[in-house]
Amino acid sequence: MNLFNVYPLFDITPVRAKDVFVYDENGVEYLDLYGGHAVISIGHSHPKYVKNISEQVAKIGFYSNSIQNPIQEELGSKLIEMSNCKGYELFLCNSGAEANENALKLASFHNNKKKIIAFKNSFHGRTSAAVAATDNAKIIAPLNAQQEVEILELGDLESLEKSLAKDDVCAVIIECIQGVGGLDESTTEFYEGIDTLCKKYNTCFIADEVQSGFGRTGDFFAFQKYKVTPDIISIAKGMGNGFPVGGILIHPSIKASFGLLGTTFGGNHLACIASLTVLNVIKEENLMQNAKDMEAYFIQKSKSVPKLKALKGRGLMLGLEFDFPIAELRKNLIYKHKIFTGSAKNPNVIRILPSLTVKKEHLDVFFNALNSELQ
Repeated sequence: MNLFNVYPLFDITPVRAKDVFVYDENGVEYLDLYGGHAVISIGHSHPKYVKNISEQVAKIGFYSNSIQNPIQEELGSKLIEMSNCKGYELFLCNSGAEANENALKLASFHNNKKKIIAFKNSFHGRTSAAVAATDNAKIIAPLNAQQEVEILELGDLESLEKSLAKDDVCAVIIECIQGVGGLDESTTEFYEGIDTLCKKYNTCFIADEVQSGFGRTGDFFAFQKYKVTPDIISIAKGMGNGFPVGGILIHPSIKASFGLLGTTFGGNHLACIASLTVLNVIKEENLMQNAKDMEAYFIQKSKSVPKLKALKGRGLMLGLEFDFPIAELRKNLIYKHKIFTGSAKNPNVIRILPSLTVKKEHLDVFFNALNSELQ
């Protein structure tokens, strides 16, 4: 059976990986500064991660959510400790799209409204309501387009209040740092204004932390740079270091009831042990501080890059913007210099999303390669 051909593939076949490196079938080493879309948070094949998952699967890997699973409770407690989101409750699922889908559904249940507000260049997933809230018409099928969604300009508080005043918006969903869109951010006034307006008009404020969460920005969540209290926080990607896991953190003002949300695989034993290991390693190895330190070093090194228009992002969620499309540059970095980087909806942006374990010596390799291509 042929694979359904929806991915343009680089001609590289990784067969093993270690920390910030992947190796193909010929043993060629590649520096991974993309982490498979910001998924690899504590490094490929981290020894504690391998050990804990191996030991767990030898005991029990899965059972449904109809039984007690103490690892879920342990994960919830560790999340509160690491994120400082006291009082929030946890619902576990399998991916970022599913996290945002549940977040939007829960918001609609909570206030009995159905319209969604999102922002230009947003990306929230590829499922029903999540994809409708994504600013990319190419991936929104007619079925998805039935959702009531308004896409506003990033930073436009005036239009936001006009829409919220109609009293039909269940949720405002936003990435505090846009991922796929190209690492754009707005102002403190804007993010704090969203929080104020959502509370004024009984609308749920959803912070999409799928890509930016779990320490990637140097804070546990990107929204924590601002004085805001999201009603729902969606998480995934770096949460499991490659194991499929996602979830939402839910403010105590939103009440649970049996059957309100549900999942078969979400919160299974392996997913929980994977995420719990990620949290423990982030703490033990001080990886959020490393993200801040490497950001500072990255900023310093970027000053010598020719033709650079702007440096975007925070921590280890970074983008280099040029005045030209970077597709050919990315290919040269992969095939000539053996370095994985990422692209964005903005064709002029290279995305850098390495493991939080990345070191200065790895960034030096990247900048040397980049500078040699831009001379």
